[in-house]
Amino acid sequence: MQVILKEDVINLGYKDDIVTVKDGYGRNFLIPTGKAVIASESAKKMLAENLKQRAHKLAKIKADAEELAAKLKDVALTIGAKTSSTGTIFGSVNNIQIAEELAKQGFEIDRKVIYIKEAVKEVGKYTATLKLHKEVSVEIPFEVVSE
Repeated sequence: MQVILKEDVINLGYKDDIVTVKDGYGRNFLIPTGKAVIASESAKKMLAENLKQRAHKLAKIKADAEELAAKLKDVALTIGAKTSSTGTIFGSVNNIQIAEELAKQGFEIDRKVIYIKEAVKEVGKYTATLKLHKEVSVEIPFEVVSE
């Protein structure tokens, strides 16, 4: 079954992408939650017309994302966490703490666009990926230190 995504869906696609999914996933999750519509011929024509009309706006959004990525390229974060004597963190460091640390440095980044590959449960150096646009992403190094 082919559907047109109305919003970004992690590990599936971005807004206005036409993707092929299994019937149950489309009918039972994507369409009822409003994340997608069935990709009929008329829906595809409407999508093409909408994309043509929004091309200028999308180019500006991408340019803004690239500009922000250039500013974020040189940023390094240090996050303090409570740890045991062996260096293990009580809890873990996640995208919320990274977003708060970026906000302290003057970058308002939504926590939903920050991805950390592995669980951060120990003191050390890690990297987080910020997906600012579907074609623009930047890697930010961060270090977890003991408080």
